[in-house]
Amino acid sequence: MNDTTGTAFEDLLAANASYSDNHADELKGFDGIARAGVAIVTCMDSRIEPLKMVGLTHGDAKIFRNPGGRVTDAALEALVLAVHLLNVRRVLIVPHTRCAMTKMSENELREKISEISGQDAWWQHFHVVPDQHAALVEDVHRVTSHPLIQGRAEVGGFLYDVDNGRLQQLV
Repeated sequence: MNDTTGTAFEDLLAANASYSDNHADELKGFDGIARAGVAIVTCMDSRIEPLKMVGLTHGDAKIFRNPGGRVTDAALEALVLAVHLLNVRRVLIVPHTRCAMTKMSENELREKISEISGQDAWWQHFHVVPDQHAALVEDVHRVTSHPLIQGRAEVGGFLYDVDNGRLQQLV
């Protein structure tokens, strides 16, 4: 759906106008560093509120989200920048329970997207997560062994329970 009249975004722009009018003064002129020294890599799932789940607020942390909450090359790039330029000293890697990326195989997901879209999606990689714990161990290792991060930040692997809001450290 390509709506060139702007009506597809009117409600969001109206909400933004209200937000902008009441924008918190403490963030005006803020330099963008992570005030609490925290970075969080987590899933794009809207049930996750990364800042609230660890008692932080705007300006306290750097957040990187993607399907499955994996440490992708892009996430790793963001973490290197965060550690060196944005005051990050603690990194939380946080996948979650009942994640859609754990429910299907790569081929099942490609088949489903092909069916829904009416287009061949077999070329697209979705990076499903067949074993969340093994993926979390791998992701923590990717960060802790990276030569530009190694020894510069504490890194932990956690599982967020979307049903009760609890974090459990697994790595």
